[in-house]
Amino acid sequence: MSDLVLVGGGHAHAEVLRRWALAPLPGVALHLVTPEPLAPYSGSVPAWLAGEESSASISIDMAALARAAGATLHLDSVQALDPVARQLTLASGARLGWRHLSLNVGSTLEPPAPAGVRVLSMRPLGALRAAWQALRAELAVWPLDRPLRLAAVGGGAAGFETVLAVSARLRRERPGLHLQARLLSRGPLLPGLAPGARRAAARALVRAGIELQLGRSWTEAEAAGTDVMLWATGARAQAWQRDPARRGGLAVDEGGFLAIDRRLRSVSHPQLFAVGDCAAWSPALPKAGVHAVRMGPVLSDNLRAACGAGVWREHEPQARVLALLATADGRAIAARGGLAAEGRWVLAWKRHIDRAFLQRYRVAGAPRPAPLDA
Repeated sequence: MSDLVLVGGGHAHAEVLRRWALAPLPGVALHLVTPEPLAPYSGSVPAWLAGEESSASISIDMAALARAAGATLHLDSVQALDPVARQLTLASGARLGWRHLSLNVGSTLEPPAPAGVRVLSMRPLGALRAAWQALRAELAVWPLDRPLRLAAVGGGAAGFETVLAVSARLRRERPGLHLQARLLSRGPLLPGLAPGARRAAARALVRAGIELQLGRSWTEAEAAGTDVMLWATGARAQAWQRDPARRGGLAVDEGGFLAIDRRLRSVSHPQLFAVGDCAAWSPALPKAGVHAVRMGPVLSDNLRAACGAGVWREHEPQARVLALLATADGRAIAARGGLAAEGRWVLAWKRHIDRAFLQRYRVAGAPRPAPLDA
């Protein structure tokens, strides 16, 4: 039986591995289960979609971090778990026992699959690279005498940044392409952000020639006027979390997200931890990477405490978080509480923060990211 198993290559687990590499616990066997060795940093995904960064340069090398921490790496994913027997069943069929388990597996999306519409789902991030490459290859031969009708679904940060990034990339790569782009949102644009930020976002869409359609949900009727759909709404728990037979009696909320306490432990099985999008905090937190980042240091300390070293801590979510949204035109929008700003200086600030975050997890001796690849 392994002492400590980390499942998922999320931002919080990157911090756990980084700290473990600096101060390992003697005698504790550490394992990492993740389907891909590279984990994209969600904050930089729009820059990659826009062609401003390579997939490698916006990713955390979880395999290198695991080696630095002395962890055993399993390129695999969870199919089911038994919190009583303390055993994982992996997609490969392998089984892995544990004394303490931490889950940082993110959320997923389940977009519709309308006939004749090419669909690009923004989650899971691990599958996005191949899907975007395949879509770009198809659109590279799109007839220039035929309009390309692009619809993004979701008025949150992901939908907003994605439609701008993808539109800018397609227009740059196919300058003669007649792109007709729109953003559909059932509710307001960027709910929860300052009014000034929402106004700046609306202006960015106008500059990019993207039609904003509020009060609109995706229906089968929309498919008739769409060639490509970008799906960025409706975060869902992983399939095994939503299945009572596969989650083994773990307490979840109505969506299947794992209910946790202030120490980031399962409220039903305290030997198991969960953070980020896969977890349910009370009151609910937005499904945003910033919360997993903030949970990382607390999770690291509490996993060490569970293993018999250190002091337990309680997580206190920030009441107001900084949102930095790139508009794919050399600008970005900043929002925190009731304050908002936009401009080229905001994009420079965002890039500095994003690159500093990624640099924090570069492992000495690991290969440097290659030039732009996709």
